[in-house]
Amino acid sequence: MSAVNAFDVDFDGSVAIVTGASGALGSAALDRFRSAGATVCAVDVVAPDDDESLLEDDLGPDTEFYEADLTDEGDVESVVSEIVDDHGRIDHLLNIAGTWRGGDPIAETDLEEFEMLVDVNLTTAFLASKHALSHLQESAGSIVSVSARSSLEGGEGDGPYRITKAGIRLLTETIAAENRGTVRANCVMPSVIDTPMNREMMPDSDHDEWVDPGEIADVMAFLCSDGASVTSGAAVPVYGEA
Repeated sequence: MSAVNAFDVDFDGSVAIVTGASGALGSAALDRFRSAGATVCAVDVVAPDDDESLLEDDLGPDTEFYEADLTDEGDVESVVSEIVDDHGRIDHLLNIAGTWRGGDPIAETDLEEFEMLVDVNLTTAFLASKHALSHLQESAGSIVSVSARSSLEGGEGDGPYRITKAGIRLLTETIAAENRGTVRANCVMPSVIDTPMNREMMPDSDHDEWVDPGEIADVMAFLCSDGASVTSGAAVPVYGEA
């Protein structure tokens, strides 16, 4: 049993938005928050009946799926309004939507590739936070976003990815500073998450050193809980053994 699961995280009566809910980490967060009593609003551009979705078997009475392109401000504004209309409040926002690309050196990186990573990794979190904040202020809620260990320094081959994940840390710190005493904002920094896609892309790596999505979801739940009421603006390492 993990340290977080050693005590009761009670989200009964709360409403949580999980972006990127069709992915491995999003699906794990959905399970964790629902098991703690939250009503979970799963948001993704990938519908549950899509072959790429991990959500198909996860939707239940306390989970509702909302399809939206989180890089489109109109879509984000609309889906946040729909969620509030349906459930009356927002207590937690989990900005999980994102992607990884190995990529090329900066001098060889196409603008289209760079803009895609900015859109998927950073714009989604910015727009979701922007449009959820007024509702989170009313509920004294919380935001947890996903940065990355590699965002702490530059490196060869995946510079644009690192840049976008560094942006998540600064977005987190900015929201925390602007909403001190009302909305708490934190982020987690994984190394490599143990997902089917990562195993396929890196088959020769030591998978035992990678972090299970459920373990990261535990930390995200803690950061949204009363146990972390004094924590805001933090970037929390979730490296596992890597």
